[in-house]
Amino acid sequence: MTGAPPASPVPGEAPNHVPVVFISYARPDRARIDRLTRALSAAGHQVWWDALIEGGEAFAKTIETALDLADAVVVAWSAHSVSSDWVRDEAAHGRDRGRLVPISLDGTAPPLGFRQYHFIDFSRWSGSAESAEVAALCSAIAAAGQGHPPAASAISPRQQAPSRRKVLIGAGLGAIALGGGFAAWRTISMPRAIKDSIAVLTFANLSGDPAQAYFSDGLTEELRDKLAEVAGFKVAARTSSDHFQGKDHDVGAIGQALGVAWLLDGSVRRAGDALRVSVELIEIATGLSKWAQSYDRKFSDVFAVQSDIAITVIQAITGTIPEAADALRTSGTTVVAAYDACLKGIDQYNSASGAEGDRAALASFDAAIAADPNYALAYAMRAATLFDLAGDDATPLAEAPKIYADGRTSVQRAIDLAPNTPLPWLVRGDGALFETHNFRDASVFYDKAYAIGPNNKGVLGDYAMFDARRGHVDRALTIFDRLIDDDRLNAQLYAAKGRLLYFAHNYADAARLFGQALAMTPGINEAQFYIGLSLYARGQFDAARQAFAADSSERARLGGLALLEARSGKPDGSLAALKGKFGDNALWFQALAVAQTADRDRALGLLEQARAKNASGISWIGIEPLLDHLRGEPRFKRLLASLGLA
Repeated sequence: MTGAPPASPVPGEAPNHVPVVFISYARPDRARIDRLTRALSAAGHQVWWDALIEGGEAFAKTIETALDLADAVVVAWSAHSVSSDWVRDEAAHGRDRGRLVPISLDGTAPPLGFRQYHFIDFSRWSGSAESAEVAALCSAIAAAGQGHPPAASAISPRQQAPSRRKVLIGAGLGAIALGGGFAAWRTISMPRAIKDSIAVLTFANLSGDPAQAYFSDGLTEELRDKLAEVAGFKVAARTSSDHFQGKDHDVGAIGQALGVAWLLDGSVRRAGDALRVSVELIEIATGLSKWAQSYDRKFSDVFAVQSDIAITVIQAITGTIPEAADALRTSGTTVVAAYDACLKGIDQYNSASGAEGDRAALASFDAAIAADPNYALAYAMRAATLFDLAGDDATPLAEAPKIYADGRTSVQRAIDLAPNTPLPWLVRGDGALFETHNFRDASVFYDKAYAIGPNNKGVLGDYAMFDARRGHVDRALTIFDRLIDDDRLNAQLYAAKGRLLYFAHNYADAARLFGQALAMTPGINEAQFYIGLSLYARGQFDAARQAFAADSSERARLGGLALLEARSGKPDGSLAALKGKFGDNALWFQALAVAQTADRDRALGLLEQARAKNASGISWIGIEPLLDHLRGEPRFKRLLASLGLA
């Protein structure tokens, strides 16, 4: 069957857009701007400012991205800011986009070039969020946001982001959470730190050998997991905590940024069989040390050191010894060599080195299993690595079944050894989903993992993405809001939420979330692609092309450009290059592109091929907006049924 494609590629977007405000100001005015950001946040705006931004090239690119994605650019003129080249440049950017909203903090008039714009006088502002000044500012922001949506800026790729594992498996493995970039921008409305909440900075590696960093990293993540096992104890996730590692930051600023009441810092020195671990517990409210201790032990005593630290920290904060103290004394193995090899494997798995890093990780997990044949975590991690290898772009589809079979055997061993641990069930669900794309089979494993660990951050991200794929996007968004609250400086989480917003047809907020993620960590894989999709869905095709062309993933870059080629009906080589470079591994992108033409039969045929070969991307078929106009087709309905989605 053939027919004309929809007049618009996808239906209209969701209406619940949160206005995004960029604030430009001079450093000496920071105290007043801090109060202003809180007032705007209380009024329902998402506020971006450079309270935590770093310098260098990333600084300029972060500024540019945030300016491009803002609904309004609030420029705070003052005796200090009128002479600031940065503020003038930012004001010019906002003016040229029609998004400028000027205010004056002290009655100072704007400089030449900006005096034709009326400013709101904040010189007598009391600091109240209920004031007339704030009300006037909110009205001006709303008016500025009525113009055409801004285009995303094209950021040149710098560092390709780690794969799906970083967001989806996360903290539940004891070290799989992504260590990464610094959140240059943050939403100012932060919940007050709860009493029993803590950030554990990754312990410094003082061994004199950078290759030993995996051990200090892994030991720290194990401590985070142990502390999180205690009911009601909130632990900031690794990515956010790691931003402050090794930097001279005010303790209060760390507490405010992470929403925690306590800070645990430390160091590890390992030399042969000698181990020294030094730790300090600091109360954020007072900035005082609550407890400090150094442990000089043999390396074989590492498990006892971990449990002693966890129990002492909990006792110091809560005043009681945790009921789960016995559980805190276990690490899944009693064999130090197995533990050490597993930590090394997790570090290799977390690297951004693709298949090469995965093969190195496999060797380490095999070594851990050889040292302790009953080490469930090592089996589960081995399976996770195999499943990622099977789905890697560089792995021929014909080789994938054998790799998946090996992974199934490994993860089943982990389930047999630790049936009440969520990770093996989660990994088994990943394997079932990406090997056969049978949602009914995969649901059994994902739901089991969620039932065992409903508050496990490592389970939640992976489960939420699966839940979204089977149609529960709103529920998945709620979960990611929880994850972001615990890991506010993790760019990967903002990118994941942005993807879900795209699937929810909320294209404006999707683009902004991806823009925020890129501002945090430039080069995130497929972030520019999804910004491009969001712009494409809104009919901003030139801006979409710019975003697609900037993506760090060649397959996604060509896939996005192929969409535009198909829509225009003017061949430019993008679709041919996609097919020639990636073959069957790009069937999903080919299908999306052809779906933009009038040839529905061909689009459905490509989707059927992608399903038959279990090609990457087919798992999103149930919620991909670019396919909405095909959902009434009998062949499309049969496709969904074959996946267990109907």
